[in-house]
Amino acid sequence: MRHAFVTGAAGFIGSNLVDRLLADKIAVTGWDNLSTGRERFLAAAQTDQNFRFLQGDTLDVPALTRAMAGCDFVFHLAANADVRDGWKHPRKDLEQNTIATFNVLEAMRANGVKRVAFSSTGSTYGEALVTPENPTPEDAPFPLQTSLYAASKVAGESLISAYAEGQQLDEAYIFRFVSNLGERYTHGHIFDFYQQLLAHPDHLRVLGNGRQRKSYLYVHDCIDAMLHVAHAATAREAKHHTQVYNLGTTEFVAVNDSIRIICRTLGLNPRLDYTGGDRGWIGDSPFIFLDTRKIQGTGWRPKLTIEQGIVKTLQWLQANRWVYEQPS
Repeated sequence: MRHAFVTGAAGFIGSNLVDRLLADKIAVTGWDNLSTGRERFLAAAQTDQNFRFLQGDTLDVPALTRAMAGCDFVFHLAANADVRDGWKHPRKDLEQNTIATFNVLEAMRANGVKRVAFSSTGSTYGEALVTPENPTPEDAPFPLQTSLYAASKVAGESLISAYAEGQQLDEAYIFRFVSNLGERYTHGHIFDFYQQLLAHPDHLRVLGNGRQRKSYLYVHDCIDAMLHVAHAATAREAKHHTQVYNLGTTEFVAVNDSIRIICRTLGLNPRLDYTGGDRGWIGDSPFIFLDTRKIQGTGWRPKLTIEQGIVKTLQWLQANRWVYEQPS
């Protein structure tokens, strides 16, 4: 990998990835429409002569194709990640996730780029039959999809595998993430809870019953995993040039556990007001826990626990309250 193209470069994961690639002496072209990304996240990258940032949309195929010229690896991270309010704007998932992925693949084909990493989601498993002893593996049968976001990601995965089987790609890596935590985190339960507690430290509104169980992954552990696999080029020698990896930790927490960690860190004891039910919104899965034995079999291990990731995220939000002053 000499020159990486990163879509969603000004986002949470994307901007951290950009910094890591540049630190590894890899040239980077960053692409983002800044609808949710923050150009401020790229401040350090902008001082590096090996970085070029272009503001553009993945729906603009000619501009996307021109921007990708000279690159040899694509990290496709740009997406609409608004799972909770997907039914308020259903076309957005189709356009920004599925059609956008097709456009990225066509821009790659026009430029002869044969290697791609795609940020998918553990939500693609819907409400899989998962227990604490049996987390969801990559080869689990897909159930009915429970959100437009997940459905659009499944479609993106299918397009990528079809391009690989059609000999348009030499290496395709699909990473099904659990939710990431860490520096530059700008949406999710910690972001929302801290925003509430800044406004009213004495009470906290919690969607659902607080017993939903989720796994989380520190953003730099996630980036380590992606780059570890990409550098190993595991897909090139495989029978099928698409390789799917779950990315997560070997633990999970309930929402109530996360609240306790947050409140203990802040020194607060708010009243908890639950909206009720076993999920926070339409499409929410009450238990997400992924089997990560495949990625761990390559030698990768997460460095931080979920609790450490929550604390780091909260500390970053405390030091960067400006993110609440701009649309996220």
